[in-house]
Amino acid sequence: MTNTLTRAALFGALYVALTVLPPFHAISYGPVQVRVSEALTVFPFLFPEVAWGLSVGCFIANLVGGLGLWDVVMGPLFTLAAGLITARVSRSWMAPIPPVLINAFGVSIYLSFLFEVPYWYAVVFVMAGQAVACFGIGYPLLRIVHNKYTQTGT
Repeated sequence: MTNTLTRAALFGALYVALTVLPPFHAISYGPVQVRVSEALTVFPFLFPEVAWGLSVGCFIANLVGGLGLWDVVMGPLFTLAAGLITARVSRSWMAPIPPVLINAFGVSIYLSFLFEVPYWYAVVFVMAGQAVACFGIGYPLLRIVHNKYTQTGT
């Protein structure tokens, strides 16, 4: 139980740090974004409990981000949904798919409204940023941790 809570809290704290601290803050908010912290959203594949920590981390990061109530409420809900689905995928290569798709189609709903850009414009750019974070950064990290985790049996 302690390991579970600690792991969830650690991932939540990392999510906040990788979103709000320089230089990450500059690319973490807006209709065109690469939120580096989203690389962590693949880890519920190995550790389902981190979905909750990531959602709390997203909530805190979105409070700091200044995009308002839509982002503070909906962003963490989309993050949680993506994490819970990621925890249920059967293959590691599938782990980036839920966060990429859920955020692309979900977060774009309110980003298109907030930034007055067409919805499909927001979808394309959020999906591209999510793909960079989740497939480009998160998946390689997941493979490293997965290989290490299975070798040590912990």
